[in-house]
Amino acid sequence: MIERELWHPVVASMHLRDEPVAVALLGESLVLWREPGHDGAPGVVHAWADRCPHRGAKLSLGRVLHHLHGSRLECPYHGWQFGGDAAVAPTGAACGRCVHVPAAPAFEPPASHSATVFEALERHGLVWVRLERPDLSQLPAALSQPPAFEPWSDPVWRQLIGGPYEVQTSAPRLVENFLDLSHFGFVHEGWLGARSHAQVETGRVEEGAHGLQANDCRAWQPRAYAGASGGGWVAYRYTVPHPFAAILRKDAAEGDPVSNAIALFIRPDGPEACTAWFAMATLGDLSDDEELRAFQDAVFAQDRPVVESQQPKALPIGRDGPAVEVHSPADRMSAAYRRYLLRLGVTLGVC
Repeated sequence: MIERELWHPVVASMHLRDEPVAVALLGESLVLWREPGHDGAPGVVHAWADRCPHRGAKLSLGRVLHHLHGSRLECPYHGWQFGGDAAVAPTGAACGRCVHVPAAPAFEPPASHSATVFEALERHGLVWVRLERPDLSQLPAALSQPPAFEPWSDPVWRQLIGGPYEVQTSAPRLVENFLDLSHFGFVHEGWLGARSHAQVETGRVEEGAHGLQANDCRAWQPRAYAGASGGGWVAYRYTVPHPFAAILRKDAAEGDPVSNAIALFIRPDGPEACTAWFAMATLGDLSDDEELRAFQDAVFAQDRPVVESQQPKALPIGRDGPAVEVHSPADRMSAAYRRYLLRLGVTLGVC
């Protein structure tokens, strides 16, 4: 199952602080916790199975302990302590190994007394988890890391996270909606589009080593961004670097200095449910952070009832038979996205 070999966002970094957090990913119950950082830097994040190997209690009900030899996660049931990287390094034991049993303090737990550990890291204001190491001879190299989003690492751009948005549809349906220019004049009338200007330019779509890319896309918008005072043609560039992620870069009308980059990152919660975040980066927009989030919330509130109404909730790509949906020339990017999922062998959220 390729989905287990991909990196997925599971929670916003700002929501993982001093206490453990329970999340679920592809049917796995996980506990996330953070070691303390140094000199103001955030500490290392961990993602483990949310189950103590002793008697099966949820580790997410426990607490993080700051110990002389490093941080530990304490089980709520019997107080067993499991070490992070810093805690176990002096002994050479692996991360997640039990390092202390309070009821038997002289006992030296063997390697079998360990929590199940998954890979975790932080990118673009989110915590990402991968459940299985991929076979790099089968998985495209670009998918061995979380999706790239260059504006997030550029200090010239202002960055913020929007969400989470829990949506009752499949992750691929939500990605395809994000890539669709031609719904702007109807779903986002008065905001991102107008019925009187429904025609769009779909540009050039290409697939390469880093996924899909569409250049030279254009749509007329009465309000292209939060602080816009008027309408105009807006140039779009789309990339799909991951089956459940998409990025757009849009530049406002000629002479307007505002540029925006928005990345849609999705955690698949099942074949017909997902949770999404928007990583937003902007240049020249004078709106404050709350105005930018409010604008994104309002746009997504318009999308939600439509995407949740689509049937089937899984995206028809013809994996189990012929596709049941038809296309027009305006659907060039979404048609390419469906072929991309089929070639990768994605099975979750498609049919």
